[in-house]
Amino acid sequence: MPATSSQNLTELLLDYNAGDSDALEKLTPLVYVELRRMAHRYMQGERNGHTLQTTALVNEAYVRLAGEQKITWANRDHFFAVMARVMRHVLTDHARRRNYAKHGGGARQVSLPELDLMSLERAAELVALDEALLQLTSIDPRKSRVVELRYFGGLSLEETAEVLSISVMTVRRDWRAAKAWLFRELKK
Repeated sequence: MPATSSQNLTELLLDYNAGDSDALEKLTPLVYVELRRMAHRYMQGERNGHTLQTTALVNEAYVRLAGEQKITWANRDHFFAVMARVMRHVLTDHARRRNYAKHGGGARQVSLPELDLMSLERAAELVALDEALLQLTSIDPRKSRVVELRYFGGLSLEETAEVLSISVMTVRRDWRAAKAWLFRELKK
């Protein structure tokens, strides 16, 4: 996102915090486009034809966030960092539901289109990744946040550094170390 748009987005978030309802009207289309980009980037690993599922992911994350207590946004990066975490939880919840349904859970059969969000194999991988990230959080919370922002949020090294208030080199080192640690954990 260009610097001007990023600055405008931050200003709109701050205006919204101050109670300006017009800011929300201007903010929503800007935020929605970026959220779809984040969701699309994550969903690229899935099978073809996930346009609606990407939209469902964005909508579900947006609805969950709207249901939270009022959050005071510091800036654009803070907003997208929170959204990355919310998307992670949405995807993990769907993956757990998918695995639950696969193993005979839910005696009553209900049509849930969102269960088609990902393949069964991908769902199991996502649940395993979430569990490994929880372990990593207890060992090194910053590395866990780097993975969350880069993998689930689709943030660049520079954006991640800004959100976490650390250098790009530190993000790069944490990203490499976290990926290596997660690889070992997931292979166990």
